[in-house]
This record gives sequence, structure tokens and C-alpha cells, in this order.
Amino acid sequence: MKKHKLFSLALLFLLFAGNFCYSQAAIKYGNNPAAGKYFSNDGVKIYYEIYGEGTPLVLLHGNGGSIGSRATFIDEFSKKYKIIALDSRCHGKSDCPAQYLTYEQMSEDVYQLLQQLNIDSAFVWGHSDGAILGLLLSIHHPEKVKKLLATGANLRPDTTAVDPALLPLIDLMGNLVKNDSVRSKQFRLLVDQPNIPVTDLQKIKSSVLVMAGDRDAIRNRHTLEIFENIPKAELCILPGATHFVYEDRKKWFTEILYDFFDNPPRLTTTAELMIKAYKK
Repeated sequence: MKKHKLFSLALLFLLFAGNFCYSQAAIKYGNNPAAGKYFSNDGVKIYYEIYGEGTPLVLLHGNGGSIGSRATFIDEFSKKYKIIALDSRCHGKSDCPAQYLTYEQMSEDVYQLLQQLNIDSAFVWGHSDGAILGLLLSIHHPEKVKKLLATGANLRPDTTAVDPALLPLIDLMGNLVKNDSVRSKQFRLLVDQPNIPVTDLQKIKSSVLVMAGDRDAIRNRHTLEIFENIPKAELCILPGATHFVYEDRKKWFTEILYDFFDNPPRLTTTAELMIKAYKK
């Protein structure tokens, strides 16, 4: 295979995986000895860093990403919240066990970290794979999630959820890595998972803002499906934005995040408003 084609595929993975975040932060987020710590869950060492004060906000990166890929936002959000950023297992500085990697394992790592830190509940922003982890955490440990901002989430890995143009390329790139490598495990997540039943979304008790770009890797109809099946969900499709809404529309994204986390949910429907006005 020609080198330029391999390079293009590698670039596709890096973009799709969630490492797409530029930073000029002075602190080396993701590699900061002053803030970095490890904890162990199920025999696996997970790396995390904590910054700031206030309401806890957990940052969950995408596939192939790390704490460092959220550096710009740690700088911003740590002025207002207590930021808890971790490297998912098989990512960054966290361990990668030999067995099959699942989103369920990764979401359980988040839960166990919150337990260890004695945090009753937290805001959560998860992007792409991180958004999947946020949904699973909300389903299985609802008491831990005060509010969830899920950007670029999907429930399944097929073409009803993901732009069909991406799947063959992701599959092809997966074949280029060794079966026992960390990168291979990350790829298998994209190809084989997640497999979240719609009925599980209906168990979520937290307020959830489901966000995507109108040119996302996740199909708009699938984002709508997620929104429609979470009882206390809000929906935001940002115009002119790709899978990386936080970069494409950074100002809007930041303002919407603050508004969502800091204010009560707005769940009244137009029909309810009109009926109430009519009864007056």
C-alpha cells in the first residue's frame, strides 16, 4: 500500500478518535507529575489528574485520545469547576490489560474513581467514546451523574448510527495494526461496539444534553434517536460543525456547556406552553 494512503488513513483515525484539540496551555496536562495520580480497578492502573475547585466535572476523551487532548478546556473549565480528567484504560498513561476491551469496563473505571474520591455526583462531559461512557455511567450508576453533556455519541457501530463512508476506512486501518496492540484494541471498540439498547436510555434519570454537529460522523437521525429516548434530555445540533463540535464552534460550545451545567433544565414543550397560556 502506498505511503500517502497509509498516512491518510492514520490521519483519519487521529481525527475520528478524538485527539483533535489544539492547546497552548503552559501546564503539561496528561503528563503533569504535580497533579497526576493512579488508582487501581480490577487490577488495572488508571491515570488521572485533578484541577480547580467547585462542582466536580469529569472529562471523558474520545477513542485514541487522552487527558492531553482536553488541555485547552481544562485550562478554561478549571476556573469554574473541579476538573477530574482521566485516561481511559488502553489510552494515555493508563494500563492496557491483555483481555478484550469494552466500554463497560471503561465506564466502571470512571465509577470507581468517583467512589475513591468520595464524590457523590458530578457533571460529566464525554465526547465520542467518552460520550458512550457517560451514557453507560448514567444507566448503571445514575446517582453519580448530576448532568451529562454527551457530544458525538452512538449506541451501535452500524450504518444506522455512523456515516457509512467512514466504516470501510476504519475497518481497513484496523487491519494494518497488530492484533495484540493497544491501537488494535482501540479500533475494535469502534468496529464492534457499543451495543446499548434503546430501552436502557429510558432508565437514565440525569439531565442529559445530547449534542452533535450537523456534519457529524454520527448520523443526525441517530443523535435524534438518542435524544428522544432519554426522559430528561435536551438536544443541540450545531450548524456547520463536524464530529468535533468543541473545536468547530468553540465559543458556542463553551457557552452552551456553562448554560447547561449551571442552570435548571428547560423541558417544557411548546404544546404545554400553549395549553397553559390558553387556560389563563
